Amino acid sequence: MAPRPGGEWSSALSHLALGAVSLHAALSTAQANRGAAAGFLLQALAAATMLASGLGTDEDCLAGTWVATVIGLPLLAFDFHWVNGDCSSANLLLGGGMVLAVAGDHLGAEGRSVAGQAVVLVVAVTILIVAVFTTNSYGMWGGVMLGAAGLLSRLEEDRLLLLLPKEDICRWALAGGSWAYHRALHTQRLQWE
Repeated sequence: MAPRPGGEWSSALSHLALGAVSLHAALSTAQANRGAAAGFLLQALAAATMLASGLGTDEDCLAGTWVATVIGLPLLAFDFHWVNGDCSSANLLLGGGMVLAVAGDHLGAEGRSVAGQAVVLVVAVTILIVAVFTTNSYGMWGGVMLGAAGLLSRLEEDRLLLLLPKEDICRWALAGGSWAYHRALHTQRLQWE
């Protein structure tokens, strides 16, 4: 990778961290939690497309991020709810994500942004609620991290903590949340065995 000017290094590192964490989580959960593995894989692929310059247009990369948000995150929530016996919420979250994915072309840029942030927050809150009731500390941590990413993305400031771009901080929070969700699913599986 050729050296990039200052701010682009931060972006590249945050995409790389999110992609690596998501890919590891996808591979290690594939056997027991296929829905979550697919969600992690969508996140990893979206991060990889943002890293690979010249593979597609900015619109293609944004479309990949949209799919990772409205389908990938509900897949993570689906598996977490399903494993904990909350099948109706699992189906509702996944169905809502699928409807949004189909309706995405009919939404404007602002509509997609609001819908994506709503998905992030709904997924974070529902997993946080299940994690609290099942005393799964990794799930709680993942819910907080994902919720923080969703809330930070709505801030008007371009630069936040340590003068990093807010998009990079959001990706670091997503990477932390993905790692925590991976551990939460592993913990739940061990409790059921």
